[in-house]
Amino acid sequence: MNTISDKIPLTTVEKAFIAANAQTNLQALLLKQSGSNGLDLKKLAVQIAARQRLRHKLPTWVANPDLVFPQTVSVEQASSEQTARYKAGVVAKTTSTPPAHLIDGTGGMGVDTWAFAGVAQRVTYLERDADLAQLAQHNLPLLGCTNATVLNTQSDLFLTSLTAPVDWIYLDPARRDSRGARVAQLDACEPNVVAWWPMLQARSTHILLKTAPLIDLEATIRQLPNIQAIHVVAVQHEVKEVLFVAGTGPILPDDILITAVDMTSTGEVTFTFRRADERSVSVPLRDPAQYLYEPNAAILKAGAFRAVAARFGLTKLAAHSHLYTSETLINAFPGRTFRVEAVCKPSRSELQAYVPTLKANLTVRNFPQTVEDLRKKLSLKEGGDQYVFATTLQNGDKRLLVTSKVASDRIITNFTPNTIPREQNQ
Repeated sequence: MNTISDKIPLTTVEKAFIAANAQTNLQALLLKQSGSNGLDLKKLAVQIAARQRLRHKLPTWVANPDLVFPQTVSVEQASSEQTARYKAGVVAKTTSTPPAHLIDGTGGMGVDTWAFAGVAQRVTYLERDADLAQLAQHNLPLLGCTNATVLNTQSDLFLTSLTAPVDWIYLDPARRDSRGARVAQLDACEPNVVAWWPMLQARSTHILLKTAPLIDLEATIRQLPNIQAIHVVAVQHEVKEVLFVAGTGPILPDDILITAVDMTSTGEVTFTFRRADERSVSVPLRDPAQYLYEPNAAILKAGAFRAVAARFGLTKLAAHSHLYTSETLINAFPGRTFRVEAVCKPSRSELQAYVPTLKANLTVRNFPQTVEDLRKKLSLKEGGDQYVFATTLQNGDKRLLVTSKVASDRIITNFTPNTIPREQNQ
C-alpha cells in the first residue's frame, strides 16, 4: 500500500513530467499509456490537478517544482497567498513587536504557517493528519520557511501541555461534518471552537480565528468572549473568510473594530468602523436620485449599512434595501456606482420602454422575488450594458431601477472610525 512517503520527494523525471503536462487534460492523461516510462500516472495526476487548481490561488507555491501537494479537500480549504498574507498582517499590526511564538493549531497545507513565519520569530505548526504534516515538513523549508516547527499531533493535547501562554494561537477549523457536508456554525466545526475557547484564552495572549463567509457575526460575538476585532476579507469582490481577533482583556461589544477589505487586482479597498458607529448614526431616506451605489460584498457582510452612508454623505432608498443614492457623483465609493436612467414598475411592458432588447444585468435588493423568478416574469435575458436593480422604496413601492455603470478609479479607500459623525438614532 502506497503511503505519503512514496510521493516525496519528487524525482527529477517526475518533476519534468509534471511540468510538461501542466495544462494537460487529466482524463486524457490517465488514459495515456505511451510516454509514461513506468511512472505512476495517478500520483502525478494528483500533483498536476492541484497545480492547475492553485495556479492563481498559490502562485508562489505552484512555481516551485519541488513542492508536493495533497488531495482535493485540503487544497480547497487552504488559504490563498493573498488571504494568508493578510492574516499575517493582522498579527503584525496588532502588537508593537513581532510575536515571539505563534501556534498554528490547524496546520493543513501550511499556507498560513508560511505567511505567519514572515512576521513571527517562531511558528509551531500542529496537524493531526500524518500525511499533511509530512507534506508540510517537506514543503515549508523549500519555501524559505526556516523558523517553523512541524508537529504531527492533536492540537488540544499540545496546547493543554503548555506551561506558559504563547503570544498567538491561530485556528482554521474544518468546516465539514462527518458526512462531508459543509457547516458554518462554530460548534459544528472540527475542532469545536466554542468548547475550546476557554482553553485557548488561558494559553495565549491573542487568538486569531478564521471562519467561513457564512458565519453570523453577532452570534459569534455572543459565543466567544473578548473579541476585539473582526476582519471580513474579500478577494475580487467575493468574501472568502471572516477573521476574529481576541485578546485577554474584556472589551465592550460596541467597541469592536470591524474591517471590511476587498483585495482587487488594483489594490485593497478597506473600510473600518466600530459597532457603536453603525448603531449611532442616522441616515436619511429618499427616492432614487441621479446616482446609485451598491457597497461591495465585504461591507455588506460586515454590516456597515449606516456607516458607509454616513462616511460618504449618501442617503438610502429604504431602511432595508442597502442601496444608496446622491445627486452628485461620489468618487472612490467602496463598491459599484451607477447612473440612474429610469425608475419603473416591475412589469415587462414598462421595462421594455427603457430596455428595448430586454437584455440587462439584474440585481435584487430587498425585493420579494428571486433573480431567477423575476427574469422569467420580465422575459429578461442576462448581459448587456444596462443594470437593473429590483428593490423596495421607502414608501413600500416595488420598483425597477434602470441604470448604467459609472467607471471610476477605486484603488485604495481607507476609512477610519473617527470620520463618522455621531448622532442619535431617529
